[in-house]
Amino acid sequence: MLAIASGPDLLRLLVIPFFGYVAWRDIETRRVPNRTWIPLALLAVVLLVWELYAVTTGDVAAFRQRQFYIRVAISLGFIVPITYLFWLIGGFGGADAKAFFIIAVLFPTYPEYALAELGVGGALASLPVVETAIGVFSLTILSNTVLAGAAYPLVLAGKNAVTGYVSPGMFVAKPIRAEQAIEEYGTLLEFPDRRLIDDLSPSGLRSYFDWRRLDLDALRMYLQWRDLTLAELRENPDRYRDPATLPDEPNHPGDGMIETDGGEPTDANGSVPEPAEDQPAYDDPWGAEAFLDDIEGSAYGTTPEGLREGLDTLSSEEVVWLSPGIPFLVPLFFGLVISFTYGDMLFAVLGAIGFA
Repeated sequence: MLAIASGPDLLRLLVIPFFGYVAWRDIETRRVPNRTWIPLALLAVVLLVWELYAVTTGDVAAFRQRQFYIRVAISLGFIVPITYLFWLIGGFGGADAKAFFIIAVLFPTYPEYALAELGVGGALASLPVVETAIGVFSLTILSNTVLAGAAYPLVLAGKNAVTGYVSPGMFVAKPIRAEQAIEEYGTLLEFPDRRLIDDLSPSGLRSYFDWRRLDLDALRMYLQWRDLTLAELRENPDRYRDPATLPDEPNHPGDGMIETDGGEPTDANGSVPEPAEDQPAYDDPWGAEAFLDDIEGSAYGTTPEGLREGLDTLSSEEVVWLSPGIPFLVPLFFGLVISFTYGDMLFAVLGAIGFA
C-alpha cells in the first residue's frame, strides 16, 4: 500500500515519531526541555504559512477558502486559549501546554492520506477514516487524547479494587512503601480513612475530599537542600523536625528530578499505622518555611503546611498513597496516532447513537 498526500500533510507525519519521543521523556523524567519544541514549532508555522498562501493565491473556490480560514480561526482561537487556561489552573504542565499550542497551529484542518495499491494506482480508501462535520483536526486530537487518558484512572481503580483499596481515591492513587517515595514521580496524598462518606453536607464533602498532598519533586528538593536522605529522616524524625538541626549552609535544592535509577518501586498493601503522637511544638517544624524562603522560585506550588504534613506522614507511616498523575504527553501520543488513522472516536460514538 502507498500513502498519497500533499507535501504539507506528508511533513506532518513527522510529528508521530516526535511525540513518541517526548512521551517517552515524559514517562522517564516528567520533563521535556524547551529547546525540544523549537523544530516542531518552526515546522508548524512554515506549514501554516504554506497552506495559507496556497489557499489564498491558488485556484480554490471561495467557499473552500472561507472554510479553511474558519477552521484556522477555530483551531487557534479555541485550542490555544483553553490550553493556556488549563495551564494557569494547573491542569496542564508546561510541556503539555506547548504541545497543544503547536498542535493548534499544525493541525487546523484534517490531513488526508489516500491509500493506493502498488502497481494498480486505484485509490482504495483514505485516512483518517472518521472526520467531524466541523473539520478541525486539532479538536479531534484533543478529544481523542482525553478519551485515551480516561482509561488510566479506570485501570488504576481496578488494580486498587483487587488489592482491597476501595474509596474515591482509588481512581487517583496507589499504595507504595513510604521509603520508596523518592523513587517515584507524583503527588503524596492522604485520605481521611477508607470508610464511605457519612456526612453529605457541603462542609462534610469538602472535608472528605480535602486530601493533603506533597509533590515528590519538592520532597527531593527539600532532602537535597538539607543534605539528608529519606531513610535518615524516617529513622530519627524527632531530631529533624527541630528546625535547629537545619544546616548553616544548605545545598542547592536542584529541581527534584530522580537522579538514580532506584530500581522499580513496588506497590504495597496493608493497614495504615496510627498517627504518631503529638510532637514538641516548634515555630517552624521541619524547617519547611525556612526551606521555601531560601530557595529561588517555587517548589512546585508546595506550601509550608503541605510540606510539614507530607513529612509527618512519611516519617510515621509504612504505607503511603501516591497519585502518580498522568504523564499527559503519553495519552496525547496515542490520541495522535488514533486521530491520524481512525479519526475522531467521540464523533463516531455520537454518530452511532444518533447525536452527530
